[in-house]
Amino acid sequence: MKLRYTAAWVGLTAAAMVATSACGSEGARTAAEAVDKADTIMAALSRATDRTEDLGSAEVRTSTDLGTGEPIAMDGTYSWGDGYAFDVEMDTEAAQMQQLTDSPTVRTLFVDGAYYYDIDPQAAGPLQGKEWMKIDGSAVFGESGADALSGSAGASPSASMKSLKYASDVEDLGKENVNGRSTTHYRAVIGQEDMGKLKDAYGSEGNLLNSLTGGAESITMDVWVGAGDLPVRMKQEFGPMTVTMDFDKFGAAKKIVAPPAAQTGDLTEEVKEAGLQQG
Repeated sequence: MKLRYTAAWVGLTAAAMVATSACGSEGARTAAEAVDKADTIMAALSRATDRTEDLGSAEVRTSTDLGTGEPIAMDGTYSWGDGYAFDVEMDTEAAQMQQLTDSPTVRTLFVDGAYYYDIDPQAAGPLQGKEWMKIDGSAVFGESGADALSGSAGASPSASMKSLKYASDVEDLGKENVNGRSTTHYRAVIGQEDMGKLKDAYGSEGNLLNSLTGGAESITMDVWVGAGDLPVRMKQEFGPMTVTMDFDKFGAAKKIVAPPAAQTGDLTEEVKEAGLQQG
């Protein structure tokens, strides 16, 4: 049986990574060169960024809407203390992965720049007898995009929050209750000129993530900061795609490691070919 490689199950995990990726990295304007912002806003965002970066991991509930109006949930652990990684469960049917597993949820890992999906061993093909499916990040972001987002500095919630300093427009929208917690809501619009490395990850033509975002020229980012100067919720909109992350608990995450190579089938090249055909 030939597998059908859909944008849904590849793209949603990529979207989750971009939602926590650095904007305003290399080549971005410094805070002094950016549009003048209120000292109180910048001080609050700086405290939240530092606190998030120090803790290094969190339990997160992520919802990804690829523009279909049917969000896909991914719940689990995200770690950025020693390289970016996550270990989550996502709904099999919503991700259109019924062809690969009978389980109602699919355990999904991101480790060392590659995605791993816990599947049922297949009868034939590259996944024959394998318990995991691997897709390198280059299949989604392109080679330059995958390089840009590699490493702990390029992909973490704290790195994403730093991007607020380089946005053309940052607002304090006031107090709001989120998940039963009191927060302050901040919003920013980040143009391509201030995206830094992130622009390489989704702005270039020829990669799958670019087709999902429609080559959006800006990102709208909302952050709700609560007690202890920590984010309670983060939402980013890229064209038709929206990713929302709710932070339930920070710190003390288990180490996330890749599955054994002998149990893994690599579908990177197949997904690259499918992405080009869709484009």
